[in-house]
Parts: sequence; C-alpha cells; structure tokens
Amino acid sequence: MRLTVGQAVIRFLAAQHSSRDGAERRFFAGCFGIFGHGNVAGIGQALLEHADDFPYYMARNEQAMVHTASGFARMNDRMATFACTTSIGPGATNMVTGAALATVNRLPVLLLPGDIFATRVSNPVLQELEDARSYDVSVNDCFKPVSKYWDRINRPEQLPSALLAAMRVLTDPAETGAVTLALPQDVQAEAYDWPDELFARRVWRIPRPLPEPAALEEASAALDAAERPLIVAGGGVIYSHATDELRAFAERTGIPVAETQAGKGSLAWDHERAVGAIGATGTTAANELARTADVILGIGTRYSDFTTASHSLFAHPDVRFVNVNVARPDAVKLGGVSVVADAREALRGLNAALGGYAVSETYRAEARALTADWNTQVDGAFAAQGGRLLTQSEVIGAVNEESGPRDVVVCAAGSMPGDLHKLWRARDPKGYHVEYGYSCMGYEIAGGLGVKLAAPDREVFVLVGDGSYLMMAQELATAAAEGIKLIVVLVQNHGFASIGNLSESVGARRFGTRYRARTATGLDGGPLPVDLAANAASLGADVVRAAALDDLREALRRARKAERTTVIHIETNPLAGPPDSAAWWDVPVAEVAALDSTREARARYEADRRARRHHL
Repeated sequence: MRLTVGQAVIRFLAAQHSSRDGAERRFFAGCFGIFGHGNVAGIGQALLEHADDFPYYMARNEQAMVHTASGFARMNDRMATFACTTSIGPGATNMVTGAALATVNRLPVLLLPGDIFATRVSNPVLQELEDARSYDVSVNDCFKPVSKYWDRINRPEQLPSALLAAMRVLTDPAETGAVTLALPQDVQAEAYDWPDELFARRVWRIPRPLPEPAALEEASAALDAAERPLIVAGGGVIYSHATDELRAFAERTGIPVAETQAGKGSLAWDHERAVGAIGATGTTAANELARTADVILGIGTRYSDFTTASHSLFAHPDVRFVNVNVARPDAVKLGGVSVVADAREALRGLNAALGGYAVSETYRAEARALTADWNTQVDGAFAAQGGRLLTQSEVIGAVNEESGPRDVVVCAAGSMPGDLHKLWRARDPKGYHVEYGYSCMGYEIAGGLGVKLAAPDREVFVLVGDGSYLMMAQELATAAAEGIKLIVVLVQNHGFASIGNLSESVGARRFGTRYRARTATGLDGGPLPVDLAANAASLGADVVRAAALDDLREALRRARKAERTTVIHIETNPLAGPPDSAAWWDVPVAEVAALDSTREARARYEADRRARRHHL
C-alpha cells in the first residue's frame, strides 16, 4: 500500500486497540493538533483524509493539548489516550512541559512533533536550532529526558519498528508515559510502499502481572506479624480496578486505609476503614496512625515526599514496608518487601494467604475515633465562617456538597490540591482528579477537558486559582468550539496563595507572591485592575460572579443545569487556611540571613528535619 509517512502513521494509530479482562477498545480517541509548516502537509493532510475514523481536535495551546490527553488517559485508567501533533520549533517545545507531566504521572500520551529536514538540503531551515556539534540535533532532542520512548524517523523504513516500540511502551503499565516520535517535515510527505500487515487491527493486551509466590509469602508473613498495620492506597489501586478487592481486604482484616493524591477515592470517604489523606497534605487521623504503624502496606504508590512527609512520617522504630507495585523501581523503595504485581491480583493473593488475620478491636476503635475527630474538623471548615471574603475551605465544601456522587473534581496546582486532599469527601474512585505528580500550573482547564471527553456523562468541576488560570485559560475556547461543558470555579485571591504561605513559613515574608502594582518600594501597591471573569466570558464561557456562600451554591446549581461551560468567579481570603495536617514537608531555609523571620524559620527547619530518617 503506497502512502506517505504521515498517512501511514494515522492509518496505523487508527487500528490500535487495548484490552484488559476481555474488554477491548480503541487506544487512540483521535489527535489534538496545531498546524504549522512542519506538519500541515504531512500529518495534517493525513488527518484530513481520515477525518471520518480518526477525529481531529483543534487546541489553542500545545502544552494544553498534551494535558488534555493526560486527563483523558487518567480518566480511562491508561487504557486509551490521544495523539498530539505540532510543527517544528516553538510548537514542539511548548509540548515539553506536557510530556514531563505525563511521564511523571505515568500516563500514556503520544507526541508527534514536526522536525527539521532529514535531507538537510535547505539548512538552516526556519526554526532550526543550529548545533555546531551535530547537524542531527534539533529542538526535539529536548523531549528525550521527559519521554519514556523517543525516536526520530529519518527514513520511511524506520517507521514500522518505531510505531511498534511506541505502542509497547504506551500500553505497559510499568513503563508508560510520554512517547515522542519526531517526524522530519520532508519525511512526513514522502511516499513508501508499506506492507498491509502494518495497518491490520492490532490489540495490545494490558497485562496483570501475578505476584511471585515467594514474594507473596514474605509479604503475608510481615503482615501476619503486624499489630498496627496501615494501608497506603496509591493510584495503582484505581488504575488496576482493585477498589473492590481493597474494600474487601480492609473489611476482613480491619486494617485502616490511607490515600495518596492519586489514590484518593480508593475507598469512599465514609467507609469504616477509611482514614483519609496521608502525608504533608493529609489528615491528622491518617498521619497519627502512620507515625505508630509497625507495617506499611503500600499499594500502587511511588512514595513521593508529600506522602512520606519527606521521610519523617513513618516513625515506628521497627517499621517495615510491604510494597505492591507493577513497576519494580517503586516496589523496592524504602527497603521494603517487594511484590512486583498488579494491585488487584496482589490483593487477592494477600487476602488468601493471610487466612483469618485481623487487627485488634482496640486498634479499630482508635482509627475510628481519630477519623471521627478529623471529620468534625472538616465539618467546621466547610461551615460558613462569616468573613467578608470566603475561605477556600468554604468554597471546596460548597462544591463538594453540590456535586453528585459520580461527578469529578479537577485541580492541579497552588494551595487547592493540598486543601482538596485533606478536605474533599470522595465518593467514587474516578471522582477525584488532582494532578499532583508534577503539580503543573495551567493543567486544570485543559485536564478537565480531557476528563469530560472521557466521561461525558459526569459533571466535571474544575477548581482553579487565579495564578494557574492566568497560566493557561485558553482551552475554554476549545470547550466552546467542541460544545463541551465544564463547570469552572475560579478562585481569585490576587496572587499565589500556596507559595505565599510557604514563603511566610520559610521567613521570606510572601515576597513576590502577590499580584500588586509597582511602587517606588517594589510590587507592594494595590491589586491589579484585572478582570478574570470578563476574560473567561471573552473565551466563550458563561460567567457568574459569586460573592457569598449562598451565591456560590446557587451558581453551582445553575451551572449543573446549564448546557455550556460556566465559569464561577469568587474572591477568597488567601490567609485563611484549612485544618493543619500535623506533618512536615522539606523545603530548605537559608542557613544565614539578615532577616529575623528567616533565622527563626531556619531554627524550626533544623528541628523539624531531625525527624527525617532513612528506611533501609
């Protein structure tokens, strides 16, 4: 079959499917793209020809379209994604941040940036990075460290092996992330006689690795000897559809379950074994149990510094770790018993191996009491505070209470992810979508678009601060163009609330974190004359300005009934925080400073970091 390289790429992608537990689906839902001279005549022309069976979506920002693909992939438990294409040059490098986010979060996305001419006949071409060390270097080499697989197709003959390698990585739950195939613009348009087999329907089975019997025996022995075990449920529980097995395991053994950001929703918030979020943004209940736990059963977690409170949280002198993960590098962390396996299959194996094991009623009662106390604190944070401006906790509480059980909350950066982790009462495994592996400002609206594309039957609530909104709001126009409905709650606090709080805690007095006009003494004037609500309206959204808690609730109800995207703009008090997690996060403080506030913060830092330990 004689096709161009661009046509062959799209025809191949359209024929790829994923399968797990007997359920098959198309792996690529289509392609996001922005066209320029580096891809319009190749991939762009091919997408035009395949518009009926391989949908094209126009994005407004290259980074944003990768975020949308990531949101879609996560909502689909990594069983499906989008391809993303750009021209060579700034269009391509705009995708690097999106690629990093996908790889950090272990989410499959396929990037197809245009590249410089493979023939080099017109060098240097427009947007070419001239590197005197090698004429084979282009800006697309920037994708190498943030991609799980990277290739440049300099000849048509190279394409089949590269496409198969790309699919191998994208469909491997232990290796997945961003995959980049750089496509020189002249090669994209070059024709070649391809074997028909390249375009045959291909099904990639997503594996469920079984636990090794010896590892399962060692893990069950560690748990069987535990008096105060604690489960840390990570994103792997949700991706592997292991929530039913986790619930049954926790109910039978009585082991309390704490959740990471990616694992939140593994148990419903009001389940008797659920103790809430863990770590630097966790609940006092989960963190207190973590400090005294003698065995930690981590399931599908990579043990980020937030989860471990920078290695200060698990304080029992003889604490042991049992790590269940499909990725071996994560399974061997903290010197624990390593069970390299699918979360669902490992839980089934542990449940059988542990027989009649159960924790004491005393321990169960302690977990219940700690959780009840935390829930009382959350009730108080959600209740009307009576201030001139709403607190962020009040806003989160209103959205939580007005959303339905299957609705999805989306967030990524600033102070809200931490507040959501502590406060949000998740009722469904897919109802909580906070990107906190990369915590990328600007992800929220674009990621929410991907979530809605994956789950059109669910309402999607995007919570975004003014700082993150200003980074990347233009995909509101994409939502308008595609007729996709989002409910965006835009929290305006005139600056960076999260980093402002952090700056104050390290003695830097909120320097550079507030949006203020410049005066003779610095950026310390009045608030800027910026109207983000008007901006949202200009991008095609319906806009509601809410001033009080009742206004917000009414606006949320109206937005649920609407058929178009609604942006609800509300001003909040950046100085009013949620209940404290009583956990540490390692942010170094200047060792010498002229400011008393910094010297005091350094003294606190020196004291706090003494709790950090190595788990070997």
